[in-house]
Amino acid sequence: METTIETDERPRVYLETYGCQMNITDSQLVAAVLSRAGFASAARPEDADVILLNTCAIREHAEERVLGRLSDLARLKHRRPELRLGLLGCMAQHNRAALVEKAPYLDLVAGPDAYRRLPEMLGRAGFDAQVDVRLDRAETYGDISPAHDGGVRAYVTVMRGCDKFCAFCVVPYVRGRERSVAPEDVLREVRELAARGVREVVLLGQTVNAYRFGDVDFAALLRRVAAVEGIERVRFTSPHPSDVSDAMIEAMATEPRIQPYLHLPVQSGSNRVLAAMERGYTVERYLELVARLRRAIPGLALSTDIIVGFHGEAERDFEETLALMRAVGYDQAFTFKYSLREHTRAFKLGDTVSEEEKSRRLAEVIALQESISLERNRALLGERFAVLIEGPARRGNGMLAGKTPQFKTAIFASARGLAPGDTVTVRVDDATAHSLACSLV
Repeated sequence: METTIETDERPRVYLETYGCQMNITDSQLVAAVLSRAGFASAARPEDADVILLNTCAIREHAEERVLGRLSDLARLKHRRPELRLGLLGCMAQHNRAALVEKAPYLDLVAGPDAYRRLPEMLGRAGFDAQVDVRLDRAETYGDISPAHDGGVRAYVTVMRGCDKFCAFCVVPYVRGRERSVAPEDVLREVRELAARGVREVVLLGQTVNAYRFGDVDFAALLRRVAAVEGIERVRFTSPHPSDVSDAMIEAMATEPRIQPYLHLPVQSGSNRVLAAMERGYTVERYLELVARLRRAIPGLALSTDIIVGFHGEAERDFEETLALMRAVGYDQAFTFKYSLREHTRAFKLGDTVSEEEKSRRLAEVIALQESISLERNRALLGERFAVLIEGPARRGNGMLAGKTPQFKTAIFASARGLAPGDTVTVRVDDATAHSLACSLV
């Protein structure tokens, strides 16, 4: 994904992003930092004076992919030695020494807490690569408004880092410990977005519901954001089940602008595996939480994350995950094969499930979720929903697309006068596992 700012005669930066929504918002932050310092954007790497790759370290093969891309870009640098080539983000934090050795043409390597210093690093770039991967427990970038790329939805980072240290996860090591953005900075950014026509904001954090700044907890922040004039919808991702409070549930249940959709990562349906993952809850506690949420929030849609093939996961553990999926009935699931990540607590344990078996289990999880998603979507036939229009449907043909309050994609025929940002009422006429075919009411 590319993040752009208006091109002019200033030094030009091409920014390429890999990974999660947090990385996308970080790229918008980098664009804002560099714009402040006198840089403009380039639409293509061939047009740039500086090329920056913002990377992710979560998936196993991410490094190979990025190194391949860097090798391609190094050809541009060979033709134009003055071109600056830099690597940002979680991969830079995770593997800085190896990356500088494997990609000696890099001019800078910067971790997630070093973006404020990028203009200085670019100014010093010379024979040796500039490397800054210091983690900063005070850095939130709360005073910088990211260069959002337009559209009716925007993502607002309200906290950085993570204190959970799940055994499989590298995030605390590459993004540091939890720290929350001051509520006044969050609200300032949300008001700016509303003034630019944004109608939906999604609050972001690695464990977003662990947010706390002084006496403002996450539930209080949700209510404050929902009160901003011009914002019609508020969402958030990703919460941790252990940090779901009664106050958060009440805010979702009573504040109409907070949408009835929740991404609630479970990772596994086996208590034995959950304990090995150091997730901090049991299957029973998780199911009790799901029941509380559904009692309090009518029409709630749930999505989740599931990892198959974690160290020691036996066939019985896997079957328990399938049973949990059936019991909860998720609207959507993001599914992954476990991969060893250096520096995580589980790394030293190694792999006990073959790649072939992981692939089989993943395929079974995906097939089950497809059937559940289809069943849940077909149950909505004839129902009416308010849909926030995002723009033309992916397949075009005069169709528009938008999201229901439950974050389901609704597709319907365009009508005169409709534009992105409008909210319309639709009736569900047909459904697949991934979208709702609707007509305007």
